[in-house]
Amino acid sequence: VGHCHPDIVNAAHEQNQLLNTNSRYLHDNMVDYAERLSKTLPEKLCIFYFLNSGSEANDLALRLARQYTKHEDVIVLDHAYHGHLTSLIDISPYKFRNLEGQKEWVHVAPVPDTYRGLYREDHEDSVTAYADEVKNIIDHAHKRGRKIAAFFVESLPSVGGQIIPPAGYFQKVAEHVHNAGGVFIADEIQVGFGRVGKHFWAFQLQGEDFIPDIVTMGKPIGNGHPLACVAATKEIAEAFAATGIEYFNTFGGNPVSCAIGLAVLDVIEKENLQAHATEVGNFLMKLLKELQIKHPIIGDVRGCGLFIGVDLVK
Repeated sequence: VGHCHPDIVNAAHEQNQLLNTNSRYLHDNMVDYAERLSKTLPEKLCIFYFLNSGSEANDLALRLARQYTKHEDVIVLDHAYHGHLTSLIDISPYKFRNLEGQKEWVHVAPVPDTYRGLYREDHEDSVTAYADEVKNIIDHAHKRGRKIAAFFVESLPSVGGQIIPPAGYFQKVAEHVHNAGGVFIADEIQVGFGRVGKHFWAFQLQGEDFIPDIVTMGKPIGNGHPLACVAATKEIAEAFAATGIEYFNTFGGNPVSCAIGLAVLDVIEKENLQAHATEVGNFLMKLLKELQIKHPIIGDVRGCGLFIGVDLVK
């Protein structure tokens, strides 16, 4: 919502003057914030865990998935990056290929890129073809005695090249993953909170019939303040709680962070920032497409709202 936005600065200042505590102490801000966030998401995603960073959120999502499914393996997209913790480097091909390589429990699916990928715009059914690649991975894993805990994906792959997955891809993948006893985790850390313009969450671009089992949030959620969140279904949260080891995070969900989170939601609404993302994004795409006509090096211009990629070619 902008550097040093006065509403955000004021919310932090006011709450700092009142109280900032370890989050083991109950505070209305956390409940108020969870309620506000829940109104932006499908009803099924109704349990919220607050943390300090996107990496913490993705690590917790992994733990939730494994506890709920009792499986270990994770499917990710090629070139993906999900955070800097050891657990997330392990599921980030963008990182692990330069480090210790791919772990046995990690499976890498091709990016559903219809410009540069395996199945392109001229393919008769790229959606099914890309989803079948995930099904093949699952079948192959099962033959080796492995079991899938989660398909972990950015709703719009960013490090992989600002990719817009074809509509319907998530639904088909989710079907294969659910049939294998796994869950679908949507990483909204870079692309959530109205960045795509027409929707508040990027996974909603896939259609109203698609709902992930877990959604992770970070980056814009606190406008630069350390704040993150995991939203999950009741069933997943209950399986996690059944261990008896409650989730605790010293400053995740503290009163100041939640006051800032609430202020961010207020500003997005008050200043019509979703509509702004659509309008400015469309304007930028139009200009980039004009440049594409002039310059052969611009192979593809793609995007949604203020998530835009320019693919340069030889």
